[in-house]
Amino acid sequence: MRTVSILVDNASDDETVTRASAYSGVRIIANSENRGFAAAVNQGIRTCDAEFILLLNPDVQVLTSVEALVEASRTYGLAAGKLVDGSGRAQAGFTLRRFPSPTALILELFGINRLWPSNPVNRRYRYFDRDLEQPGSVEQPAGAFLMTRRDVWEKLGGFDEGFHPIWFEDVDYCRRAVDAGYRIEYVPEVAARHVGGHSIAQVPPGCRAVYWCVSLLRYAAKHFSTLGYTAVCVAMLLSSIPRMFAAMLHERSFAPVTVYWKIVRIASRALLVQGRRGVVKNTIL
Repeated sequence: MRTVSILVDNASDDETVTRASAYSGVRIIANSENRGFAAAVNQGIRTCDAEFILLLNPDVQVLTSVEALVEASRTYGLAAGKLVDGSGRAQAGFTLRRFPSPTALILELFGINRLWPSNPVNRRYRYFDRDLEQPGSVEQPAGAFLMTRRDVWEKLGGFDEGFHPIWFEDVDYCRRAVDAGYRIEYVPEVAARHVGGHSIAQVPPGCRAVYWCVSLLRYAAKHFSTLGYTAVCVAMLLSSIPRMFAAMLHERSFAPVTVYWKIVRIASRALLVQGRRGVVKNTIL
């Protein structure tokens, strides 16, 4: 099978493009500005005509053949392998997750899943109740290591570029794929090492919080009932105060006040237009 490697560089300020240029068989797309993760992925996929597309983050190193992913994608539409850490252990809680429910996201907003990771909602959300060595159907594998058939990608319209610049675009894509009748197969015999966090670490902490909240609200607006969406908006408002104080103590700075005031304004506006969620999806988010 002919393979094509495509690297989309979102205006990085390191030596990524220079180093990648030293490898043969790599097609490089160097953007002059950061178009966001979803837009960059869509851009890269438009430049090739491969039947099977493997999405691979720059901090992921494939350790095995991916032929089993190809076969699973051929049968079901989408497939994902197992992500492991530097010691070879499966990355539980990241490799696979179920689709987030309003309750799961509310617990995330209040930090309860971090403080009490074994709570029943989080155990279900992060698949802590699943053996990661066993194959089978899953809901939401990490977009860092995900294969999809081109016809599925084109039918769904690729990633929603409204999730800008990062977060929830892969969750949304998997949700739309399952809703369209496709199955996502987990194939643990295919493994990749995931170091994690290099790109995110370059985003200022305050921006991370805003980006995450905006994308979370967009996902909720698209996929939750009015009641669930409203509950998430309220939780974002109420949780902003303790999260702001926690950030102030951690950073020893008053800078988080500006960040969380912005999040409060975003959540307030989203709540006010909750009866017209299309406005939220297409305008303020």
